[in-house]
Amino acid sequence: MIRLSSEPMTWVMAGDSITQAVYHTHGERGWVEHVHERIRFQLDRLTDIVVNTGVSGWRAPAVLGSYEHLIGRFRPDVLSISLGTNDARAGLDGLDEFREAMRTIIAKTRSDHEGVQIVLHTPALVSMAGRDERGEQPAYCQAVRELAAETDALLVDHEAHWLARFPDAEPLAWLDDPIHPNAAGHLAMANDTLRALGLGELDPL
Repeated sequence: MIRLSSEPMTWVMAGDSITQAVYHTHGERGWVEHVHERIRFQLDRLTDIVVNTGVSGWRAPAVLGSYEHLIGRFRPDVLSISLGTNDARAGLDGLDEFREAMRTIIAKTRSDHEGVQIVLHTPALVSMAGRDERGEQPAYCQAVRELAAETDALLVDHEAHWLARFPDAEPLAWLDDPIHPNAAGHLAMANDTLRALGLGELDPL
């Protein structure tokens, strides 16, 4: 559960295209925008700042390489990291590099910003067609779970949530293409995130 301060907080949401939420929502809100609505309006934290630094196509080593631009300069009170969908294209051979980059991002943020709260997200499901290049994505989800336990970070387990919703079928209702969530998928991700952070769910809009 996120510890909310009586002072304004800065929330930094780092990730890939699913965090950036470009194109595939077709004008609807992405999951970070929904979380922003919940924090800054529905929870009446009007002076909190929510910064989306997701970059389409990026992997954990690239985010680490641009750490100061994407994370450090914002001095986060909460850092959300949602990566792995693109990293999974490297298969099992890329797992060690993924883990090390994620560990370094977490350690650097904690070293530079005392009291920062870290949130890690497993990637959401992809379709069968999406598994052609990401067949080892479940291993990256497991790596995120292990990193959350190892670093005492909060975990948002999108993979588990999506599997519970689609136990015997492809998650096509929540996808815009084989990889990217559509508006419904983003709304589900937002509510899963909010529940994991102890912030309730979105009020009906």
